[in-house]
Amino acid sequence: MKPPILILRAAGTNREGEAAWACELAGGDAQVVHVGQLIEGAVALNDYRMLVLPGGFSFGDDLGAGKLWATLLRHRVGDQLTAFIAAGRPVLGICNGFQVLVKTGLLPGLQAAAAPPRQSVTLTRNSHGAFECRWVHLRPEPQSPCIFTRGLDELVYCPVAHGEGRLVARDAEHLADLERRGLVALRYVDRDGERAGYPANPNGSDADIAGLCNPSGNVLGLMPHPEDHLIPEQHPRSSRGEGGELGLALIRNGVIHAGQL
Repeated sequence: MKPPILILRAAGTNREGEAAWACELAGGDAQVVHVGQLIEGAVALNDYRMLVLPGGFSFGDDLGAGKLWATLLRHRVGDQLTAFIAAGRPVLGICNGFQVLVKTGLLPGLQAAAAPPRQSVTLTRNSHGAFECRWVHLRPEPQSPCIFTRGLDELVYCPVAHGEGRLVARDAEHLADLERRGLVALRYVDRDGERAGYPANPNGSDADIAGLCNPSGNVLGLMPHPEDHLIPEQHPRSSRGEGGELGLALIRNGVIHAGQL
């Protein structure tokens, strides 16, 4: 059977359709649900095997990117989310969804199991002070426990579209701890797979970090949009014979893991 996947949307999100299609292509049974239905109990998180928080501008990003959605989830369904993650079920946050996971404290998730999640990194304004919309290369980091990047040895090529995507750690010691634990799952690189400055790193993130996972590896957040490069025809230079480096592999890994639970 196809694993049931919850695509959770909120006011202002706009990437739930693409996320659902990605999960369907990857072999899952995706259902788009408004966060209000989850809060009211019309649907139960425990009925799903994977959760996706899609991109967009939840609640208009009125108090900062993802802040209001994070606050709503933390206070209304925080216990459900914590139990879902503790059960090993995969959670994927893309762009605004990544911002939500960071601001709920679910990423990088270094607190003790019994302690409430707390924020230890942030995603703030791009270092160039402008909205960035461009295609970027991502390198999966082989030492990471992330189930979404497991076994991937090819770069992922997909677009970014954000104004607040610069990941900043609390301090140098905390950044070093993220590296040591392997929680950097994806890094911005150039087309040769080498770390580089702008525009390869479009937002100035510390250590070129594009995606973070939790210590168990079942929660991944990333700013770029792998759901926008699922088939060869979506490559921006497909008409010139270029292709490959699809984002579908990331999502397929999550769906496979969900199907094994």
